[in-house]
Amino acid sequence: MWTDHTAAWIDEIAKYNTHRMRLRKSRACLMVIDMQNEFLSDDGAVFFHYAQEIVPNIKRLLAVSRENGVPVVYTGHVHEDPAIDGGMTAKWWPEIQSGESLIKGTKGVEIFTELRPRKGEKIVWKHRYSAFYNTDLEIYLRGLGVTDLIITGVLTNVCCESTARDAFFRDFRIFFVADATASSEPEFHVASLKNLAYAFAYVTTTEEILNQLA
Repeated sequence: MWTDHTAAWIDEIAKYNTHRMRLRKSRACLMVIDMQNEFLSDDGAVFFHYAQEIVPNIKRLLAVSRENGVPVVYTGHVHEDPAIDGGMTAKWWPEIQSGESLIKGTKGVEIFTELRPRKGEKIVWKHRYSAFYNTDLEIYLRGLGVTDLIITGVLTNVCCESTARDAFFRDFRIFFVADATASSEPEFHVASLKNLAYAFAYVTTTEEILNQLA
């Protein structure tokens, strides 16, 4: 089980994870990155089985965030026409370039059923890895008075890390949840956690965030 390795991951990155922060609940936002059918459903064109294993932790974070009035923002990767809006992303991933994956209007781009947004919760639809690139995410967060971002979702080393880095450049405080993010390989996950702890984020756990939200 992916999350069974959490303690070992935290130990492995401990010497880099020195910027310990306490969440400011009144200025926090939970971000659920790209938890879409394409990545989580068995019949998805780009299925990552580890992604399914973080669903319970994200569900717990969603429940407590909602109970405590912490806003939730979802992101989803989508393309209308990869030949026009795909750029290097489509060239990098043949499933996108061929129109097999992440095409607007298909079931694959929808948020995974168990994590479906509630009415009024924002979904940021993006064409690149970072949720900040050519979207209104920053304006939305500033309007809410958010300073602290709780990052969950997939993939750790791609869209989650890209979003965390871009958020750091914008002076947000980043809480990156090690057991509520997942990658295609454990090695990618750990390497990304090291990078993030070293220069961009406080790497934390579901339990720690739940305790600070409650």
